[in-house]
Amino acid sequence: QVQLIESGGGLVQPGGSLRPSCTPSRSIYTINTMNWYRQVPGKQRELVAHIIGGSTNYADSVKGRFTISKDDANNTVYLEMNSLKSEDTAVYYCNADLNLAGMTIRGVWGQGTQVTVSS
Repeated sequence: QVQLIESGGGLVQPGGSLRPSCTPSRSIYTINTMNWYRQVPGKQRELVAHIIGGSTNYADSVKGRFTISKDDANNTVYLEMNSLKSEDTAVYYCNADLNLAGMTIRGVWGQGTQVTVSS
């Protein structure tokens, strides 16, 4: 069974940057579409960014600061986060539709990576 492996969270000061990444646990699966969500305790999970093909979309709260990108050679999606604010503190989850030999596996989740923005 395939999972998504996340890395790249951490602690950063306000105004700083992080670049979490997400890749399938088995390289035979390729990424069709990818979403990044975030969740704060007691609140609903929020969609932050989405990529399908060359098209991207962002939540208003992160537009101009976050960039989602896909590296096909490494079968990895990145979320470049710049100008981080304390309100960006959350657990970030990736979620993808994957492809295996023409078959689509929908809704695969990563384990989550903590991003903390604090001085």
